[in-house]
Parts: sequence; structure tokens; C-alpha cells
Amino acid sequence: MKNAGFLRAGAVVWLLLACLVTGCQQAAVQVRDDVAAAPAATLWLTTPDKSALFAQQPELILFSDSAGQYPLIQVQEAETFQEMDGFGYTLTGGSAMLLHQMDAPARAALLQELFGTTGNSIGVSYLRISIGASDLDARVFSYNDLPAGEADPEMKRFSLAPDQEHLIPMLQEILAINPTLKIMGSPWSPPTWMKTNNNSKGGSLKPEFYDAYARYFVRYVLGMAAEGIPIDAITVQNEPLHPGNNPSLLMLPEEQANFIKQSLGPAFRAANIRTKIILYDHNADRPDYPITILNDPEAKQYVDGAAFHLYGGQIEALAEVHAAHPDKNLYFTEQWIGAPGNFPEDLAWHVKNLIIKAPRNWAKTVLEWNLAADPNQNPHTEGGCTQCLGAITLEGNTVTRNPAYYIIAHASRFVRPGSVRIGSNMPDALPNVAYKTPDGQMVLLVQNDSDAPQTFQIGYGGKRATATLARGAVGTFVW
Repeated sequence: MKNAGFLRAGAVVWLLLACLVTGCQQAAVQVRDDVAAAPAATLWLTTPDKSALFAQQPELILFSDSAGQYPLIQVQEAETFQEMDGFGYTLTGGSAMLLHQMDAPARAALLQELFGTTGNSIGVSYLRISIGASDLDARVFSYNDLPAGEADPEMKRFSLAPDQEHLIPMLQEILAINPTLKIMGSPWSPPTWMKTNNNSKGGSLKPEFYDAYARYFVRYVLGMAAEGIPIDAITVQNEPLHPGNNPSLLMLPEEQANFIKQSLGPAFRAANIRTKIILYDHNADRPDYPITILNDPEAKQYVDGAAFHLYGGQIEALAEVHAAHPDKNLYFTEQWIGAPGNFPEDLAWHVKNLIIKAPRNWAKTVLEWNLAADPNQNPHTEGGCTQCLGAITLEGNTVTRNPAYYIIAHASRFVRPGSVRIGSNMPDALPNVAYKTPDGQMVLLVQNDSDAPQTFQIGYGGKRATATLARGAVGTFVW
């Protein structure tokens, strides 16, 4: 890589030659102008062998007029795409419990590291939480659990009490650090008395309880707001085509469309709730699911967009939904890493498919599952995920940073909310994505997707910079 010394030496040689032609004073002014006009990029690097873990490199990557024979990533600031909402994790109930059990000073330091925007913080800007229990809570619950045979369609017994022990206090501490952080809520199951099988696992939502379930969402959003926790968006159902988890619900596209247009959308509108309604929230192998609902104009009027996971299908399917309904937003909301993790493989797959390709296919968020677990991947419900590796492992106050920590950090620290994805080409084995941030910085994330070191050039504003990434390495360039 070029460094500042090389540029200064080149400038001196140019100055001596130019003195002979134009006079030293005029040449010196030209050199100063050229150096000042050439941007310099900072590189943050992660390598598969962990010799660098989201580490700022000491040498600047300097842009100049020199061209080379290396592959070129041309960054096009004038070519703009979607505005980003943020990068982050799912803060499960289990994650919140483990954080809450830390000593206060250790927890404060960790939360600052995760959610702060200065110093060595990684700047997580978006969280997904469960509405009621997910399978990574210590137990199954909803906010309206009743004895068998009872129902409460008016939500008179609705209560956020199960989350007031751990989740709500942790969200309040996080929002005190970053008040602009956005939060998405996703239900794994309605209260069992609303379901066809009266069970937390599987079953479907009874149509006679559509209005009751809409009131449940309204009470949830208003109740969290009363706790100082604004809910930016909700998804209608986590993984609606996977009723085998605990908790879970089967919700076919026609059912979700009917629930939205008959009950949920009108209930939000009547309550003057601005929280976004996001549909689907499942794998990229079924883009027909969100497209089918968005093709219904009665349902579409209430919907902000669609959310995706990638346990099936290809990430490019998101672009199919964008092409069908370009006026709606897309979100990437979940992907797990299986314990104990394989750092080189996890880094390569997640950066390529999620951090780079999800935004290149119109996603406004990229969220990993999940934030924290203990050394045994606990807690989880009976029948819930037993091998979900957290971005961090917490054993009391001891913190271990796992692959998802570094995967998200490469984007979250620099691609702040409001950043706009801009154009960049994709040379062979150099997947990348580029952004312009709200304060005018350029951010380029590049992965060396080959089995050997790669030297390449970054083109910007008529100038080029040369950089090298080791085999499998990931770099975030900021200028």
C-alpha cells in the first residue's frame, strides 16, 4: 500500500522537475494544492487468522493521479440508492437477562462499547426485540396469558410485566447511551388463547381474534412508549412459515394480508400510531409471500415493506421484491451463527451475503441473531435454539467477542443511520458496497473473496488509491 512518505517523496521529485520549467514558487503552490485535494482513507481490518480484529491500520491509503494495472473498484458518489436505518442485533430476552446480571460498572462499559458512537465503540444503531417471548427467552410467555378456556379480546389483562424484569431496563440503559437507536419488535406467537391449537408452538391465529390481536399490538407499542422505548417498526410475525419453533405460529400470506387490512392497519391508524408495519420476516426463498400481500392494495396501504432472513434462498431475491414494489422498503432482520463458530468461514459468508449483498439488494438494515448467550448457549425455551452463538458470550462479567461482533462492527461504526448507499462496481473476488454518510464521509467495505492476497485500486473523484487485502480479509475504508 502507498503511504504518506511515498507521496511526499514523489511530490519533492515533481517539485524539482517543475522548478526547471515553471519556477519553484509556482510549482510549490501546485504541489500543495494537489496534496490537499487528494483524500486519504483510513483502513479498519479483520483477517481470518485473527491477526487483525476490526483493527485500525497505521498507514493511510492515499489517493493520487497514478493509475495501475490492478482491479479497480470505482466509487460513484452521484449514483444513489436506499438510505440506511442501521446495523445491529436481536436483543433477545435471554441476552437482556445476561446483561442485566452483570455488575453495573462492567455492564455500563460493555453497553458503551456496543452502542456508543465515540472512542472504541462499534456504534450499533438498530435492535430487534421479541414481542412476548422468543425461543431465546428462559421461558415461553405472552403479555396476556390466561387460564385455559378464558379469553380477553379487549386486552383488559394485557401486561408488559414479563419484560419489566430484564428487557425493558436494558433497553432504557441502551437508549440513554444512544437515544436515536431504532427498535423493531417481532412476535413469535400470539397468546395461546387466540390460536387454533391453544399452544405456544404452531397453530394459526383464529380469525375471530384478529381485532383482539391488533389491540395487543396497539397496547404493546403504547406500553413501550410509556416506558421511554419508542418502537420504530413491528413485523407481523417472525418466520410465519416455520411453525415448529417454540414459540411459533403458522401464518400464510392470505392470512397475513387479511389480518393487516382488516385489523392491524386500521387499529394503528385509529390510535394514530406511526410505528411501521413490516410483513413476512422469513427466508429469501419465498419472495412471492411479500409480493402477494403487496399486490393487495387494501393491505399495501398500511405496509412499510418486507423483512427477510437467509436460512433458505438467495439474497438476490430481495431485489425481486424491490422490482415488484419499488415504493416499499426492505429489511434484513436475522441470521444465526452456530456454536462454537468457525471464524474464517463465518466471517466470509456473513460479510459477503449479509453486510455486502443485502444492502446491494436494497436492505435498509442488517441484523445478526443474537446479541448474547452464555458459554452453553443458554438461555432458551424448551424446544428453542440450543446452538445459537451470540455476538458476545457472557459469563458473569467476562465478555468473549464472537464472529458476529466483528461482522456487524465493520458496518455499524461508520455507516451511520441516514447514510446512503452509492454506486460501486464489483471486480472478480472483490465483493464490496459503498456509502456516503450524513456528514459527507465515504465508506467502502471490501472483502477479498479469493484464496490469495489481492491488490486493487479504489477510484474516487478522478483519483485512485492502491490497497492490498490478505486472503479472506475484510476491510472498511473511510475517507
